Amino acid sequence: MGDGTIERTWDFADFRAAFAFMTRVAVDAEALDHHPDWSNVYRRVTIRLSTHEAGNRVTERDLELAARIDRHAAAELAG
Repeated sequence: MGDGTIERTWDFADFRAAFAFMTRVAVDAEALDHHPDWSNVYRRVTIRLSTHEAGNRVTERDLELAARIDRHAAAELAG
């Protein structure tokens, strides 16, 4: 934990796979009440995490959501 953000970009097979990934992430983000800054262009998704209430620092909430995001990405990329 500390200053900054966690940022990662994934390239999925196509838009449908990217959107499926984002949908799964959205469910977890809502459950954790912690919503990412993200963008999607066709098959590419970029996600940035930080906690706004903590002065845009990385907190445990970011790390928990990042771990869930990584699991969803691995599952989607494994096909």
